[in-house]
This record gives sequence, structure tokens and C-alpha cells, in this order.
Amino acid sequence: MRILVTGANGQLGNEMQVLAKENPQHTYYFTDVQELDICDKQAVWAYMAEKQIELIVNCAAYTAVDKAEDNQELAYKLNCEAPKQLASAAQANGATMIQVSTDYVFDGTAHSPYTEECNPSPDSVYGTTKLEGEKEVMNCCEKTAVIRTAWLYSTFGNNFVKTMIRLGKERDSLGVVFDQIGTPTYANDLARAIYTIINKGIVRGIYHFSNEGVCSWYDFTVAIHRLAGITTCKVKPLHTAEYPAKANRPAYSVLDKTKIKTTFDIEIPHWEESLKQCIDKIMKDE
Repeated sequence: MRILVTGANGQLGNEMQVLAKENPQHTYYFTDVQELDICDKQAVWAYMAEKQIELIVNCAAYTAVDKAEDNQELAYKLNCEAPKQLASAAQANGATMIQVSTDYVFDGTAHSPYTEECNPSPDSVYGTTKLEGEKEVMNCCEKTAVIRTAWLYSTFGNNFVKTMIRLGKERDSLGVVFDQIGTPTYANDLARAIYTIINKGIVRGIYHFSNEGVCSWYDFTVAIHRLAGITTCKVKPLHTAEYPAKANRPAYSVLDKTKIKTTFDIEIPHWEESLKQCIDKIMKDE
């Protein structure tokens, strides 16, 4: 299959490139804005036709949650308009599409894990634009799977895990919110799930994917420091109100993964198991 992966320089895009070596039966086109501007309709349609793309995995997004509050136009362009163009081009070329979305489509007021049937109610520009992108993709391309994920991290780029390791080495104390609950997701595990879906065949619908288990950002940080061997930094729990941010964060964003596990027969590791794998790689590369 001829596969286009957009946003190839991001965390998930990089993991897709790593795992492509384990899936050599496909032909890949890994692009970021330098190779293909997904906001350029003509460029997208021409690229799809020229390369005869059969499947798109859209890993590109505007993910700066706080900045999106001030850059609504750009967030909308990248998170809604661009996926719409990709989906429309996919439909015209008889291709399928996987759109990556987010837990931010929910406002976080639930007290039990969100299923795909729960009504979205985003409470930020980022969440609103990602939800609109989901709708456009589902409307424009018949053969589409939307995968919502949360708390993504990897060995690539800047992310929470790397930041907490760096700050843990620099400081003797660190405050982290304890009243936001969710599940970390190792981008490598998400990429593996995407390849499973590609190889088994896309079943249209919305799916949730994160690692198994539940924690707060505070718990996550304590685990990061323990696994990274950081003992000189005291991690202190903070209330969200003590750590002001421009965009609202979901207080509870645990995703129910039953649908993706049963549909594609996917086994998902516990978040701490995957975190250890990631930190081992980070420490090895240092």
C-alpha cells in the first residue's frame, strides 16, 4: 500500500518512521510542511494524484494548547481545514484515512472513562478545532478512522517526560498539578496500534487509544523521576488554580479503549511499563 504520513517530524510521525522498518510491505511518503503544505489544497490534491496515495495517516496538528487561544485562525487552519482537504483528496482518489485527535474534545467533567459514544464538549480553542477536524474528516471521506489519544510523549522532540527529567536534574523541588487525571500515551505504542489498523484494514469510526491505567500529572512526574534515577528533586502536588494557564485543561480525561481493543485485537501496555521503555531509550541516547 502507498501510505502518506503527514506531520512526520512530530512525536508520532517520527515513531511511524521508526516502525516503518518493521512494516516493509508498504511504500511510505513521510512529509512535513517542507515537503507538503497540507494547508495548500492544490498541493495536497496534486501530491495525492502524483504519488497514487492509497492511505493517509494525518499526524500533523497545531498542538500548542495555550497559544491556540490567541492564534485561533492558525489552529483552525491546521486542525480543521487541512484535515478536510486531506480527507476530500483521499475520497476523490479512493483512498482511506486515519486522523489523529485528542482527549481535549471533552471538557473533563466526567467521573468515569470516556467512550466514543460520549458527547464531545471541548472547553478550549485547541479542543474545538480538533473536534471540527474530526467532523470534517468523517464527512468528507467514507473510509476513515479517527483515533483520539491523550498525554502523548516519546523520545522525540519536546514533551512532558523530557521536560520533567531536565527540571528534575536542575532543581531541588518541582510543583506539578495533582487534580488533572488521565493516562500517558507512549507515541511508539500509538504508532504500533496504527500499523495494526492499517494491516488489518480500517473499520470506519471513532476510536480511543492511550496506554492502560490512570494517574495524575503529579503521579506521572514521580514515576518519571523514579525511573530516571532522579533523587535530588522533591515533587510537590499543586492544584490547577495554583498553576494558571491560558487554556482550560480537562480535569478528567481517561479514555475507554474497549472499542479499539476488540475491533482490531490490540493489546495495550500499562503506562508505567511503556514509560520505562521510553526513559531507558532517552538515557541511552544521552
